[in-house]
Amino acid sequence: MPILLFLLDTSASMNQRTYLGTTYLDVAKGAVEVFMKLRARDPASRGDRYMLVTFDEPPYGVKAGWKENHATFMCELKNLQASGLTTLGHALRTAFDLLNLNRLVSGIDNYGQGRNPFFLEPSVIITITDGNKLTYSSGVPDELHLPLNSPLAGSELTKEPFRWDQRLFALVLRLPGAAAPDNEQLGSVPTDESSITQMCEVTGGRSYCVRTQRMLNQCLESLVQKVQSGVVINFEKTGPDPPPIGEDNPLEPSRPVSSFSQQPWHSCHKLIYVRPNPKTGVPVGHWPIPESFWPDQNSPTLPPRSAHPVVRFSCVDCEPMVIDKLPFDKYELEPSPLTQYILERKSPHMCWQVFVSSSAKQNDLGQPFGYLKASTTLTCVNLFVMPYNYPVVLPLLDDLFKVHKLKPNLKWRQAFEMYLKTMPPYFLMPLKKALRMMGAPNLIADTLDCGLSYSVISYLKKLSQQAKMESDRLIVSVGKKAPQETGIKVKNHSSSLSLAHRRDFKELLQGITGEGPLRLADINLKEFAGFQIALLTKEVKPQAYRNAYDIPRRNLLDQLTRMRSNLLRTSQKLIRGQDEG
Repeated sequence: MPILLFLLDTSASMNQRTYLGTTYLDVAKGAVEVFMKLRARDPASRGDRYMLVTFDEPPYGVKAGWKENHATFMCELKNLQASGLTTLGHALRTAFDLLNLNRLVSGIDNYGQGRNPFFLEPSVIITITDGNKLTYSSGVPDELHLPLNSPLAGSELTKEPFRWDQRLFALVLRLPGAAAPDNEQLGSVPTDESSITQMCEVTGGRSYCVRTQRMLNQCLESLVQKVQSGVVINFEKTGPDPPPIGEDNPLEPSRPVSSFSQQPWHSCHKLIYVRPNPKTGVPVGHWPIPESFWPDQNSPTLPPRSAHPVVRFSCVDCEPMVIDKLPFDKYELEPSPLTQYILERKSPHMCWQVFVSSSAKQNDLGQPFGYLKASTTLTCVNLFVMPYNYPVVLPLLDDLFKVHKLKPNLKWRQAFEMYLKTMPPYFLMPLKKALRMMGAPNLIADTLDCGLSYSVISYLKKLSQQAKMESDRLIVSVGKKAPQETGIKVKNHSSSLSLAHRRDFKELLQGITGEGPLRLADINLKEFAGFQIALLTKEVKPQAYRNAYDIPRRNLLDQLTRMRSNLLRTSQKLIRGQDEG
């Protein structure tokens, strides 16, 4: 069930008008509606959940969250107004925290137990902004920074504010105000140069620099295609480059083979597609991607993990291994320089093993947990995820069924127990499940545990409870309106000439300041339409008490002192107002 979160810039600069005659905010609202219509063409869109977040101060920025229906979303979208500052960093943090609200309750991140690609909440954040300078009450920063302190329990378990199934895309509106460009070029839309672009790329998304309405429609078509069920992984080469393939199918001479020169395919930051099961509509899988540390039962805490796992691939050609009835997971890679390079080699019967560094007890690189392999038709590249150190355990299991007929001898048992000791303990449960499916349910003793210390397990349970409370609190706060700016508004119902334009203005002014006789009858006190007296410090609240019972108890003595001094003074100029020291 994809989550589509729209983060709309509601800063004052979104009121500027485009060559279409509409404001940037109108263009943004229209873009959301067009996206929803385009997305509705796909039958898979029935399970979509839409959320709406703005640049308002937390918690007022969340307009539609986990509980709001489609009608509420559309109503809030329609009623958005542009005022305030460009607080992009805070707004992004609010958006990520909203998406991460239920993850600790559901246990989807499986901290310390391996990463399961089939446990996911695919989310796409679409930010629509004008790309203007970031503005905060403290100043105008040059770089985009997300607040590090999050109210969300457990946010310290991941280094980044986002997760591997959340991607950020930005539509940066650069529509001119005068006239539409004549020589509009169709083709790929360039990325924008504003501060949000880097953030998009880090999450596995991208930004679009939108200069015309036609470009905007093109971007929306592209974005609809980006709504995919999958997780982002960093694929990085380890070891030397592969040797050039045979003379009958040489590589291009322009491509250097040296492992010292960095090639685009050496490091790719891309999605692997996690397809839902056609029958249930939910992704199904068996094996996790290993953690980048060995679980220590004596450790009181878990090391924070990076949002995207770093999967290293070795360019040594290996035979793909598989045995009867043993389940494996297969994920297609998003097209990238890496997939292009593997497909160009035209070796569908060979594979490259994949590793996660520090996942084994002693070996730095870790043991292989799967492999990359081109499809037999050479149309795509797939990541196969297998049991940890599969080159050791697969031959053992093959012998168990074919040679020992499920009655293993002592030598086999010793080899299998040795394997279990070198395997991360969180692979025990999926391995037991796989052996049960294969018809060997009693091979692994029930006494073996998951490898986490008691303090870590209890800490995760406590975080889950805290996250549930925070989730309930945030759900209640959605839809609440921000309090209005405090100030003293002066309304005017008079159409007479302003005091400043009167001939005797100087005499009136002297009367007000106490330098001359005061003529109250000549002064219209209900002047200056819409005028607001701003308060220098927001902590000071205007107090216009009409009733003695309205005065708070803590202010009574102070108020009485003022009233007494004002009553005893006879001169107008010595009367002190309630907000004067």
